[in-house]
Amino acid sequence: MNLKIGSITSASAAGIGNQALLASLQSGQTGLVKRPFGESAPLSTYIGVVDELEDLVLPTELTAYDCRNNRLAYLAMQQDGFIDAARDLVARHGGRRVGVFIGTSTSGIQQTELAYRQMVAAQGEHLPRWYNYDLTHNNNSAPKLVAEMTGATGMCHAVSTACSSSAKVFANAWRAIKAGFCDAAIVGGVDTLCLTTLFGFNSLQLISDDICRPCDRDRTGISIGEAAGFAIVEPGDGGVMTLQGFGESSDAYHMSSPHPDGLGAYDSMAGALAMAGLTPDDIDYVNLHGTGTKANDLAESRAVCRLFEQSLPCSSTKGWTGHTLGAAGILEAAVSALVLNHGLLPVSLNTRELDEHIKADVILGENKSVEVRRVLSNSFGFGGSNCSLVMGV
Repeated sequence: MNLKIGSITSASAAGIGNQALLASLQSGQTGLVKRPFGESAPLSTYIGVVDELEDLVLPTELTAYDCRNNRLAYLAMQQDGFIDAARDLVARHGGRRVGVFIGTSTSGIQQTELAYRQMVAAQGEHLPRWYNYDLTHNNNSAPKLVAEMTGATGMCHAVSTACSSSAKVFANAWRAIKAGFCDAAIVGGVDTLCLTTLFGFNSLQLISDDICRPCDRDRTGISIGEAAGFAIVEPGDGGVMTLQGFGESSDAYHMSSPHPDGLGAYDSMAGALAMAGLTPDDIDYVNLHGTGTKANDLAESRAVCRLFEQSLPCSSTKGWTGHTLGAAGILEAAVSALVLNHGLLPVSLNTRELDEHIKADVILGENKSVEVRRVLSNSFGFGGSNCSLVMGV
């Protein structure tokens, strides 16, 4: 069973909506800027921030959901006619037959940070009355928001598997539809900047002082970004693109590092091809997970070279957006839709000189313009949670 992706959209530092994202990819203009986030003055690094969130006000009926994460989800839902398409989906299938599957890693944890700081500043013993954990920090907050905005009343699930979260929502939706629990689904992901993430990754020595340079000889780590994205899926072919297969694996090699030879990455990519009934020669481009860390880029390159024995163009788009963590899968699915529909193979932005140990055919210098039939997109998370998607037109 294939899944028709009838509509897809995203909002990130690289652009709000499909046309803005496409323009950034075409122009080679990064969305990353070097500045502190909020009160993170001691940590000034490159981040992918969506400035529109600062002044965004949720409608009165959604005020209880207000937090940075849900504002970004709301903003993305307004792009490319997505909210109307989602409500039409619900009207066609009935609310109870439409599921909602949303990926996130930290959800609205920034709201808890703000509440805790206010409590400490007031020398109090209780969090402020305005703080609503259930509709902000709770991982199921964004799925509830999407369900309320669209009228979907079927399965409503949060997926939190670190950076594979919003790729795995496609697999979860496929299984739910296949099992008869729903007829169609709204899938997506959202993660926003917060001090927990920034200082947490910095404590792991994974954040770079430099801009994210995937696969570069001198790469020193990730730049964190924020993003939200959503797609409509139902059985069939066509639409913006078709999900033809997915692969999942858990290599469980280390809590925060992949197997050096990319064994889990290989298994997820090979599994996606097998499910789609395709061979490596059927893929035209690989959207790499490509975080910009020494270990991840090298392990992924080894897995790609093992599976695709012939040279295959690949690149990471995190030089545009930063690593958007739980939203990376859906954001890069939106990129994949642009690749498929515009014949654009994006350069690995900010990569100046390829690491000599990376043998994958990483696109350098400038974008390529070719006909693209199928794309494989990788999302790999902490703890070895891996997911690969095969999409085509």
